[in-house]
Amino acid sequence: MLYAIFCYNPEDVVGAWTKEEDDAVMARLGVVQDKLRQQGRLGPVARLLPTTSATTLRKGRDEPVIIDGPFAETKEQLLGFYIVECASLDEAIDTAKDLAVANPGTGSYEIRPVSIFRPGANLT
Repeated sequence: MLYAIFCYNPEDVVGAWTKEEDDAVMARLGVVQDKLRQQGRLGPVARLLPTTSATTLRKGRDEPVIIDGPFAETKEQLLGFYIVECASLDEAIDTAKDLAVANPGTGSYEIRPVSIFRPGANLT
């Protein structure tokens, strides 16, 4: 089954890293990604740009409203995500633990099963 692992961290802390600190974190994450790639389990990985570059479409009763900014009510921001093939939730949790060790500081990793939708098919 595919699992999405969403990486949440305080954006101001991550944004304050020096280039050397950021490069070191990305190198540690690269080790985890390489292991998953060699196992044939790694899907798309994305590092999102800062929330200051976000635009939000807020649904309501009338026409949707477009707002500059993320406007999520949280102390941590979604900074990126992984799509990983895992045999079980336990394996997905172990993968998230590896990512957490590679990425310093506070934060959280939301793990969610993924269904891929294609016309005429619902694949998991």
